[in-house]
Amino acid sequence: MSWSRMRGMAIAVVAGVGATLAFSAAPATATGVPHIRNGETVPVYSYDNAVRESVWVQTPLDNDHDGKRDEIAVDIVRPREAAAKHLRVPVVMEGSPYYSCCGRGNESELKEYDANGIITKEPLFYDNYFVPRGYAFVAADLAGTNRSTGCMDVGGREEVLGAKAVIDWLNGRARARYADGAPAVATGWTNGRTGMIGKSWDGSVANGVAATGVQGLETIVPISAISSWYDYQRYNGVLRSPDYPEFLHSYVTGRPEEACADVLSELDQGSDDATGNYNAYWAERNFRPDARKVHASVLIAHGLNDTNVTTDQFAQWWSRLDVPKKIWLSQQGHVDPFDIRRGAWVDTLHQWFDRWLQGLHNGIDRQPAVSIETAPGTWVNERTWPAPAARPVGVSLGDGVRTWTDNPELTEAAAVANPNADVPGRTTFLFGPLTGNARISGTPSVTLRVKVDKPTTELTARLVDYGTGTRVDYLGGGEGIRTLETESCWGASTAADDACYRDTAERVVTSDHAILTRGWQDAAHHVSLRFTTPLRPDRWYSVTVPMQATDQLIAAGHVLGLILQASDNEYSSPQSTGATIQLDTRRSRLTLPMIGHLPPPGTPVVTTAPAPSSFAPPRFHPVVP
Repeated sequence: MSWSRMRGMAIAVVAGVGATLAFSAAPATATGVPHIRNGETVPVYSYDNAVRESVWVQTPLDNDHDGKRDEIAVDIVRPREAAAKHLRVPVVMEGSPYYSCCGRGNESELKEYDANGIITKEPLFYDNYFVPRGYAFVAADLAGTNRSTGCMDVGGREEVLGAKAVIDWLNGRARARYADGAPAVATGWTNGRTGMIGKSWDGSVANGVAATGVQGLETIVPISAISSWYDYQRYNGVLRSPDYPEFLHSYVTGRPEEACADVLSELDQGSDDATGNYNAYWAERNFRPDARKVHASVLIAHGLNDTNVTTDQFAQWWSRLDVPKKIWLSQQGHVDPFDIRRGAWVDTLHQWFDRWLQGLHNGIDRQPAVSIETAPGTWVNERTWPAPAARPVGVSLGDGVRTWTDNPELTEAAAVANPNADVPGRTTFLFGPLTGNARISGTPSVTLRVKVDKPTTELTARLVDYGTGTRVDYLGGGEGIRTLETESCWGASTAADDACYRDTAERVVTSDHAILTRGWQDAAHHVSLRFTTPLRPDRWYSVTVPMQATDQLIAAGHVLGLILQASDNEYSSPQSTGATIQLDTRRSRLTLPMIGHLPPPGTPVVTTAPAPSSFAPPRFHPVVP
């Protein structure tokens, strides 16, 4: 049943508090969790004595063309006492390509096995914490990684349907075997109610599986996750890195290249680096159109300064979801909230899984849906996102024509420093000083009226807050956190798998400016991302550059800067045409989702620290989600 239909069954409560569903999941005593205290599950099952086993789940695909259906290797930790009493428990599941190649979490933990191939260590704290509380934890190797067969197709059908097959197996709809070939059946120990969790690529899998509408997936927790692989590997036609899907495949696969030659060829041809077009290959890896199929509740966490999995990934997914949902937005980069606000995050996860997997009416679905970090260590709760009071504020860029020529060697630091100076390859617009505090909440954009002397050019826009402030240092290393020498423990431990992790703290800096958001657009894709429309040198065109979603406060007295350049060597692999761009400022417009007032552009004097050389080598290199 869709959430839109569920809402018709809801019972309204006090305005502003929310609604309580008129029906619920099975009560806790039916799920195999007899011990509840103060409205939450408590750790009564032995983690040391838990059942640890591995199965191989059959998928509907054979993309390595070996004549056998591909299999997903699944490592399970579940309460032995519950099994002995024939009590069925819900499942927390993570599907990942990283369990053998790269590790999970801030400490890059890998799966470990004993001499007989039995799982002894699962990465992260999920099994340590939730198994004693009456959950099973399931860690699935995505196709073509670790102990699974098939070939990694980087966000495609193999990846998504392989993980979905595990949900089907947990609900008795798919086959699995043990290592010795004996049939493996899950319905004797699980009620099939599953919640998927994961950061980055792992969370992207959760989004993709939820978008299939599979029954039994009751909730997902995507952290810094992808909802469109095109938008991860392309910026509106701008190439992030050449041969990116093939790189990601090779980065995580455990299979010989010849076994996956056909898949590698499909990745190369389908992704179509030559044009940057959106096509059927990318449509298969775009989960957003199927958001209407999602019936699982969704808890999202994302860093507002994440330049790896950028913020449009959560914003466009969040806006399409018509289910119970909650979101955490931090000022960090690509960071798990476990390493930002650890105690509060574990408590939230515990309540979330208890609510949607155990059926406990603990009120988390009636709490404010949004938690936002507005300054280092300062969090506020709101009922929805973007901020309801934010309204589109549009302002013209001036009265005249600006001209600049693409400088592909211009670094971001040089582009945003000293905005009053004449720097080849950029043009700047300054708004302020602001007469009062302002907030940008949502997705900004700038529409540029341009004449270009080449068939295309890349266009890059940055919004900059010029003014001294204390900010999270997400560019200074560690994505905004630093790892400490102390440890804290979150769950039960064994000799092979402890629940203790190095503590972390925010990296904070006092700076004279901060980049609030960025945006990129290939001008020849201004009509459609599905095809190019070459520009004629004698014509003016309106090209909109959408920027990444954000939520930022700008203090009174600060100046907001819009910095425009052509190609960007920091966050893409620039395909510079060397174009000269004329900008008609009268017919160009910056649009901000804003609370507060934005003065027209002027020439306030803004001084920032000297920038590194404009001709420093590009720092961009392929990243992994």
